[in-house]
Amino acid sequence: MYRGQLHAANGLLHQAVGLAHRTHNTQAIIYTYSLMANLAYVQGQLDNAEKLFKAAMSFMLSGGTPEDDNAVIEMSLKLATIYAGQDKTDLAEHGFQFCTESLQAKLEKHKEIPAEDWSEQQEGERKETRLLLGLCLDSHARYMAATHNLPQATKDYQSALKICQEEQGETHPQSLVLMSDLATILDLQGRHEEALPIVKKAVELSQVAGHPDRHVLLVNMAGILLHLGHLDESGRLYHEALGLAQSAGDSETLEQIGEGLKEVEKKRREMKAEVAEAGGEASASAPILNP
Repeated sequence: MYRGQLHAANGLLHQAVGLAHRTHNTQAIIYTYSLMANLAYVQGQLDNAEKLFKAAMSFMLSGGTPEDDNAVIEMSLKLATIYAGQDKTDLAEHGFQFCTESLQAKLEKHKEIPAEDWSEQQEGERKETRLLLGLCLDSHARYMAATHNLPQATKDYQSALKICQEEQGETHPQSLVLMSDLATILDLQGRHEEALPIVKKAVELSQVAGHPDRHVLLVNMAGILLHLGHLDESGRLYHEALGLAQSAGDSETLEQIGEGLKEVEKKRREMKAEVAEAGGEASASAPILNP
């Protein structure tokens, strides 16, 4: 949305929530507050988004919606990410913990029912709950990465990836993104050899699935290859990503590609200098034979 469209949407939503209040339509109030909260969130208005999410949750809970309802947990997750963005560490961690523990408890209850006795609705609820747990773990992983707790980020990404692959398949776009993110976190810890096969698989699957952000995955793989010293392959992947990123109009990734190619050339110069220096030392130390 453009700025003008966002402003217009805000105005319409304020009118809608006023009408919902005047007609005492609780469902409309909750729905409109949720839309307003999400709109404020994407605009970076975190304080306003926090108030609106809390207002929507208050109406839901006072209307009898259980605290562990997936809609309530989803809003709680948004609040946790808001607190993370506001550097309110304790509130953020408490929020993430509430979301994951509530969802895990719900899934344990589902396990008490034999799979053959599940109705189609129960199976749908189980899948929705598990995918929401995956989203919570993914969000917490990104928070852990931002706060430099890379070991915990690794665990969260691994758990989120397992859920996504089991529920939506290996070639699902989110599965590929999570594989790439996990590889990046491993790479940041110097675990390049572990990271490479994961991101390589993501790149291969992205070609089969026609992933729209394949260029991003290629850039991540090129960076890992660079760290392993495979400069030719790294440079080739950066150039492949360059064409795709230009077609997609992805300026942020184009900037990363430019930096990556500069780093590849820098490493090549350093390697050439090391070889030349080693050759010079070998010549200097060679014995001089008199005729």
